[in-house]
Amino acid sequence: MQLDVVNNENKKVGTVDVRDEVFGGRINGDLMWESVVHANAAERSGTHAAKTRAFVSGTGKKPWKQKGTGRAQVGSSRTPLWRHGGTSHPPRPRSYDFKLSKKVERGALRSALSEKMKAGELVVVDALSVSEIKTKAAVEMLKRLGITGKAVLVDVAADDKLSRSLRNIPGVTLVVSSRLTARDVIGAGRVVTTQGALEKLQEALA
Repeated sequence: MQLDVVNNENKKVGTVDVRDEVFGGRINGDLMWESVVHANAAERSGTHAAKTRAFVSGTGKKPWKQKGTGRAQVGSSRTPLWRHGGTSHPPRPRSYDFKLSKKVERGALRSALSEKMKAGELVVVDALSVSEIKTKAAVEMLKRLGITGKAVLVDVAADDKLSRSLRNIPGVTLVVSSRLTARDVIGAGRVVTTQGALEKLQEALA
């Protein structure tokens, strides 16, 4: 199968072959789900915390003697049973990240890219660049390519001018091909990739 390659003016300048082993397989929704859950979990801050009895303020002295008062036995005013005491088994700062095999990640990305290609939402360009660092220049480039709404731009290496020009455009991101994930592809309405980035992806996913 072949895809058209266009320039920044959205004029066809050539074609690129796409491999069946990358874009011709079945779309596996389970793998894409696992990849998205993994990416979301890795970004969780995990900074939630509460104080145990070791961290709350208060004396360590026994409030009253053990026997003879008729009152309940207690050893500290910082006990979780008392107001202003510590919390039993509280949440502590932690990482929610977990290991996901590279095989699953590659399978999820293959499925996500295949889905975009079959839906006609994959655009291949010869190069991604702007003449100056201006949001307006990036907006005009996307408009010529027919890109509206959320989009992910993929290149072999991030162009500094383009990256800085895209920062103020909501929903549009520039990603290096080696760091592209299934979540990036799924969350975008259109995927715009350079011919070089597409070839790198095919090499990695084949």
